[in-house]
Amino acid sequence: MLISVDMERYSRRSNVQQYEAQQEFRRLLHEAAALVGLDRTQWHTQQAGDGELAIAPRDAPEALIIGRFVPELNRRLRAYNVSRVPAARIRLRVAVHQGLVHLDGANGFPGSAVVLVCRLCDSEPLKRALAAFPDAGVALVVSDDIFRNVVQEYPEEMRPERFRKVQVSHPDKGFEETAWLYVVDEDMSSLPIGEPRTVDPAGDVESDSIGRSVEPPHSGDAGIRIGSLQVHGQSAVGPNATAIGSVGRDAIIGRDGTER
Repeated sequence: MLISVDMERYSRRSNVQQYEAQQEFRRLLHEAAALVGLDRTQWHTQQAGDGELAIAPRDAPEALIIGRFVPELNRRLRAYNVSRVPAARIRLRVAVHQGLVHLDGANGFPGSAVVLVCRLCDSEPLKRALAAFPDAGVALVVSDDIFRNVVQEYPEEMRPERFRKVQVSHPDKGFEETAWLYVVDEDMSSLPIGEPRTVDPAGDVESDSIGRSVEPPHSGDAGIRIGSLQVHGQSAVGPNATAIGSVGRDAIIGRDGTER
């Protein structure tokens, strides 16, 4: 399973605030994972100042990550933020996907699944959803594959009825994909996420294309498209590719002869 995490408003922080946010970001992730029985020391991670891309082991239960780890992370963030000024709060955008990943890339993790999950995490619907709930700690988006194969398969843990179907687009990158959005512990039933909006750099006021404050419409769904994921299990994917999640469950064999 691929998990992309990004901090809201990281670039607006001072140098000291960025340093502290990085420290607390890692601590909160590790504590939330440990509390639900996940060992993050076994995860492959690619760090960025304002977040990370993580590849969870194949034996890490997908339902546990989405159904317990993400809500626990949200609870810890809410508790952390309640006593802090807005500039020091940590709020996260989280995207989850599954697919083939090369773990031995020269400069990161190559793979179309990586591109997809990062595009989802950087999507406007996800950013707008988090901005709409100032007290939330986590806004989660999952790919259509994850929603069908994981969320809908564990309704008692995932609560699929709480997810909103969205269409995610990055026109400049030729990217468009259906995804599913959920702001943890918030009612999204009336959230207007279908129209593009801009956010005033000085605050959270949404405005139209000429800067006037607007009341968003109450209909329509937005979404994310991130290309098409194809998992075949052919040797063409490379000897060090590994299948992450429930897509492409046929074993991928590495150079050392072990199943990945």
